[in-house]
Amino acid sequence: MADFQMHDQSTAPEGSAELLARSEEQNGRVPGLHAMMAEAPGLLEGYQVLHQLFVDSSFDKEELTVVWQTANVEHSCHYCVPAHTGIAKAMKVDDAITEALREETPLPNERLEALRTFTLAMIRERGNVDDDAVQAFLDAGFTQRQVLEVILGISQKVMSNYTNHVAQTPVDAPFEKFAWHGSSTTV
Repeated sequence: MADFQMHDQSTAPEGSAELLARSEEQNGRVPGLHAMMAEAPGLLEGYQVLHQLFVDSSFDKEELTVVWQTANVEHSCHYCVPAHTGIAKAMKVDDAITEALREETPLPNERLEALRTFTLAMIRERGNVDDDAVQAFLDAGFTQRQVLEVILGISQKVMSNYTNHVAQTPVDAPFEKFAWHGSSTTV
């Protein structure tokens, strides 16, 4: 396996130092994911932009968490599952939602379960979902805009999950207590 370098502002390639400074300003530190992504400035910048666009989408904090963690768990991301557990806690998302996502057990309400089901279908079918899947999502109270925003959220997670797989990004110290090694159950 290749040994990927985690960059800081002094070692970052041209174009990444400013992006890492932005990460530090927004997070109080440079997350390990960002330090890894800094090797490719376009990847880091794209990730930061997609993240902000998804946060600014029409989804609330619980719905954002469902899309993020559904993708993280489906992609078996050792880094993002613990990170988004900590992020969900900071966002004051109900722990029952986070645990259900981590353990792949039913969510506490049908609407969030419909979001997880649709997100999983989009990932597993690579966007080739049938009309029934889209209609079930709409029938759960979501909109056509949110169909497309699920794609935005998945896109962000593909960038982070895949980076963490190939670079074997170590889990950041604040999130180590939320370590995750997968679940034996399925939805």
